[in-house]
Amino acid sequence: MRKCLLIFLLAPLFSCNINPSIMFKTGKDYPYKVDQTIGNVEYRIAPNDILGFSVFTNDGFKLIDLTTGVTSLTATGSSGSQSSSGNNSTRFIVDVEGFVKLPIIGRVKVEELSIREAEKMLEEKFSVYYNKPFVMLNVLNRRVMVFPGTGGSGKVVILENENTTLIEALALAGGITETGKSKVVKLIRGDSRNPQVHLIDLSTVEGMKQSNMLLQASDIIYVEPVKNVSNAVLAKIAPIVGIVTSVLLLYEIVLRR
Repeated sequence: MRKCLLIFLLAPLFSCNINPSIMFKTGKDYPYKVDQTIGNVEYRIAPNDILGFSVFTNDGFKLIDLTTGVTSLTATGSSGSQSSSGNNSTRFIVDVEGFVKLPIIGRVKVEELSIREAEKMLEEKFSVYYNKPFVMLNVLNRRVMVFPGTGGSGKVVILENENTTLIEALALAGGITETGKSKVVKLIRGDSRNPQVHLIDLSTVEGMKQSNMLLQASDIIYVEPVKNVSNAVLAKIAPIVGIVTSVLLLYEIVLRR
C-alpha cells in the first residue's frame, strides 16, 4: 500500500518538463542552414515594408523634390498607401505581392531587391520623364524579434541601419541574459511554415564570424535558456512534499486510533 502511494505521489515529478518555457526546439539531426557572413548578403525589401521615398532631378543638383507635390494620404495597410514622413520624403507601403505604387510610374515590384538595386531600377523608370533623376529610398519599419534567454525579456528591435548584424541586434536588446546559452543562438528566417534556422555559437571568438550575419525583416533571434534543473525540481517537489506530509500525518492519526 505504501509503495503504491509513493509511486502515485512521485509520478508527476518524473513526467514533468524541466523547463517548459523553451521555444523553437529542433531535433538532434535538424538540417540547419549554413551561415551567411556580412560580405554576401544585403537587406532585401519585403512585403509590408514602409519605404521612405524621394526623387530629385538633375542628379539631385537642383534638389527639386518631385514627390513634394504628391497629395499626402493617411492610409494604413492598403496597397500603395502614402503619407508624408516629415523629412522631405513620402512613405509608401509594399503590398503583399511585393509591389509598391509610386507617383507617375505606378505599381513597381520591389520585393527581394536591395535598397541600391531598387534605387537604380527606379531611376531608370523615372528617366523616361525627368532629366537624370536621383532616387533615395530607405525602409522605415524594419524590425526583428529578440529573445535573449530569459522568460519575459523578449523585445521587438527596430533596425535603423541599412545593414544591421545579429550581434548588433543582440546588443540593442541588452545582450544575452545570465540564463541564456551563448552557444545555442538560433536565427529563424522566412516563411513560418518552412523556416530557415541558423544555429550560431557565440561562446567562442570563432562565433564572431557567424554573428556578422545581416538581418532581414521579421527575423527571430532566439537564445535558448539554461535548463535550471535544481530550481525546476524544487518547484515540482514542493507541492508533492506537502501532499506526502499531509498524507503521512493523516495516516499516523488513523493508526493511533
